[in-house]
Amino acid sequence: MSNYDDDAEIIAAARAGFLDEAADMLAQFEQALLVMETAPDDAENLNAAFRAAHTIKGTAGLFGCDAVVLFTHEVETLLEGLRSGQKQVNDTIIAALLQGRDQIEALIDEVRSGQTDPDVAARSASLGAEIRALYGGETSDTPAGSAASSSGHVAEPAPSADAAEPCWHLSLRFGRDALRNGLDPMAFLRYLRQVGSVDAVHTLAGAVPTLADIDAEDCHLGFELRLSTAQDRAAIEQVFEFAIDDCELTILEPGSDPALFAALLDARCGGDEDARTTLQRAWDGLGPWQTGAAPVAAHETQAASAAPAKDTSSTAAAQAEQSDTAAATPDRRLAPRDRRADEARYVKVRADKLDHLIDLIGELVIAGSGAQMAASAEGAAAILEATQRVSDLIQSTRDGALALRMVPVGETFARFQRVVRDTAKQLGKDIELVVTGGDTELDKSMVERIGDPLMHLVRNSLDHGIETAAERAEAGKPGTGRLALHAYHEAGSIVIEVSDDGRGLDRDRILAKARERGLVDADTVLTEQEVWQLIFAPGFSTKEAVTDLSGRGVGMDVVKRNIESLRGHISLATTPGRGTTTQIRLPLTLAMIDGFLARVGGVHYVLPLAVVSECIDVPAECRAAGGAVTGTFDLRGEVLPWLDLAPFYGGMPDEGSRRSLIVVRDGATRIGLIVDRLLGEHQTVIKPLSPMFRPLQALAGSTILGSGDVALVLDIQGLVMAATRSRPTVRPSSAAH
Repeated sequence: MSNYDDDAEIIAAARAGFLDEAADMLAQFEQALLVMETAPDDAENLNAAFRAAHTIKGTAGLFGCDAVVLFTHEVETLLEGLRSGQKQVNDTIIAALLQGRDQIEALIDEVRSGQTDPDVAARSASLGAEIRALYGGETSDTPAGSAASSSGHVAEPAPSADAAEPCWHLSLRFGRDALRNGLDPMAFLRYLRQVGSVDAVHTLAGAVPTLADIDAEDCHLGFELRLSTAQDRAAIEQVFEFAIDDCELTILEPGSDPALFAALLDARCGGDEDARTTLQRAWDGLGPWQTGAAPVAAHETQAASAAPAKDTSSTAAAQAEQSDTAAATPDRRLAPRDRRADEARYVKVRADKLDHLIDLIGELVIAGSGAQMAASAEGAAAILEATQRVSDLIQSTRDGALALRMVPVGETFARFQRVVRDTAKQLGKDIELVVTGGDTELDKSMVERIGDPLMHLVRNSLDHGIETAAERAEAGKPGTGRLALHAYHEAGSIVIEVSDDGRGLDRDRILAKARERGLVDADTVLTEQEVWQLIFAPGFSTKEAVTDLSGRGVGMDVVKRNIESLRGHISLATTPGRGTTTQIRLPLTLAMIDGFLARVGGVHYVLPLAVVSECIDVPAECRAAGGAVTGTFDLRGEVLPWLDLAPFYGGMPDEGSRRSLIVVRDGATRIGLIVDRLLGEHQTVIKPLSPMFRPLQALAGSTILGSGDVALVLDIQGLVMAATRSRPTVRPSSAAH
């Protein structure tokens, strides 16, 4: 691979890192803005919002994303006005900042796709003007916050013509490893133009070795610059904060004493007369100094002995006069090594690589099971002990690999704060979102797939469930509605609940609409749960008028289908006038589980070990049922339903075996499953079923045993429903169309 390809790969990786970081910063920014709306006096939260916006702007500048930089600068300036006390938080400012956050995301999406949209540029222009008006800036036809042209290129700010604008001197030296660490010196110089006008630049390349000795990855560049800007020292330092560990920067402010130039000359050149002469000529080439006092010559005074600091050098007075902006960001600038140490604790891994690792471990589990069976057949104690040790290590490896894919479900919950805020304002309702159990962990692949179903349930609660303030007052309720998201683990599953304290479901109205649509016969009697399940029929809606949020009858059937595709189950519970709770029950992972192996009629079946309560002999009332598929039995005074898996799946029981009953639980419900033989615990790698087997009820997948035989993984929720539900006369859901 050529050096060009290597460089392109490094840049592409750095760019991908920028996009990932920007997404994280946008999430933090939005969260801070939502907190700011309810706690406007929280200074730390306001600083968090400012830091997020500033990080996005600074990183975007390094990659030349000018449209992102210029628009984010408008947002950052408004936030700075809030931090300084010049502006006070109000609904208008919060709304503008949230719109600004969405616009930054749209601009970053353009960077990600590599395509520009004139409408996005126009939106940047109009929204940038609105934000400038809020902090008192000037508006114009081509504001600085706009992504000016449809081509996505933004004109560089014109050099300042104001001769009175202060002139700063910058002495910059990049470290030898700057290029290796992914820094582009030119990117910092380009970004410096966002602060002011770069009047003159002199590049010092004297340290560059000969061609025979040069290493293309080493950086030997230095720069002497004159910058005209009305901004303060902190604003200039912030340009280089991302290179703080890979450069030496000395800033001399306008009107600096010549002795400071002498100190800088000593620090850069020491007693090397040739180097001193070269640097002095560079200063001479930059033009006259603003105060009229030319920098000192090499042979002049060396009285000032203070060496430039790593990131800046200044007099004590200048440091004391730094602005509030600099004071608010020292934690990010003065401890870069600590920040890197924190980042070193995390490694970003591509999802497909992690999936491949899980697949390999799954195959290792199957191979390990086969090795154990072979060792058992041989009967050699040493081999059995060795294979048992390997099996234990495989199980630990499996658990560790699965833990890598587990993420807190709270990351999904966090996005609904904005949804609840915006939807509540749109509907004219006052709604509080309460999130509990956000640290409950779920497989990342499942977290990504439950986002849309949860979104639909949340919007349904906001639109259908929670009443307006006037309606709640009339019903004797508090004016503020309550929407709760709750997650917890139970019996090897994760349970997610979406509940509200609204009006609840109207049984008679739902049943009438179902009969009107032909979903239920007029003389059919349904239980409460069966009525609630009608909501999940395709095209079903009790909303009379179609709105932006609901009323089209599209969504709940998709929600149910998506949940069931994850081997999950969704149920409803409601109290008229008090509210509704929708419960989603999901397996912790789709990849591997600890299973319990059983055999029925020559076929192996696996149940999740976490749902198995106990195993007992088949009760007398089950044996007396005479080949029935289901019935009830008495378990220590509790009447439970049972299901015989042999006739349930159309097979014949093994008459020669001692049959057993496995008591399993699904939430609060327990049932008994009759099997021919118990085979014990089994590490199970779940494989998807072929489409031709999907119509079979209560099967979640398949797995391969160590012997090479195929076992079927049972869907406990489906078995519970088969054992407990009555079957009303309900027409197929296709009648809804």
